[in-house]
Amino acid sequence: MQNNYDLIIFDWDGTLANSTQLIVDAIRQGSADVGLPEPSQTAASGIIGLGFREAVYDLFGRIPDDLLAQLTARYTHYYGLGEDNIPLFEGVAETIAHLTAKSVPLAVATGKGRRGLNKALANSGIGHHFIATRCVDECQSKPHPQMILDLMDEVAASPERTLMIGDTSFDLQMAQNAKVASLAVTYGAHPVERLLAHAPLAHFDQFAHLSDWLKANV
Repeated sequence: MQNNYDLIIFDWDGTLANSTQLIVDAIRQGSADVGLPEPSQTAASGIIGLGFREAVYDLFGRIPDDLLAQLTARYTHYYGLGEDNIPLFEGVAETIAHLTAKSVPLAVATGKGRRGLNKALANSGIGHHFIATRCVDECQSKPHPQMILDLMDEVAASPERTLMIGDTSFDLQMAQNAKVASLAVTYGAHPVERLLAHAPLAHFDQFAHLSDWLKANV
């Protein structure tokens, strides 16, 4: 049976890796350390998916570069405390291996930097399944379509046969901007209402349900 997709692109944080709370806590603690107003849980989770600079500007406006550097350092410190112990959601490793066995090309598009993604891929044990990856320090931040466009170009996939899967409105808006289909997961950073505004094919409140969809439709 022929695969329905020539490329499936996953977001990382909040989609495959259960890292949302670690990111939120690091943003909130780092902000307080440098004298910025500590964002609420909702506000901090709402900017996940953007590049860090874009996320900070969304929360606080265009703060001075020296303050941005201080906040970046404090965020990196707090995130680093838990970085080596971030679990994948239950069933991720098995599902990714299943898709690879079906010869479906898999990729990652993430708001992480290259250093962070490489570390996450190595720690996760599933990095070898992804044939291509793009990070925010290599491309324009989501929701700009560059990450998806670059990945499609690298593997010679058409928009009609590419699928983006993510937990934030920025993932799904990026897919719309690249004219590719998307799936939403609601167990990550953004509430379902924000995700449905970008017309995903379907949405899932557990990774297991996403896995079932992929096994039936890919």
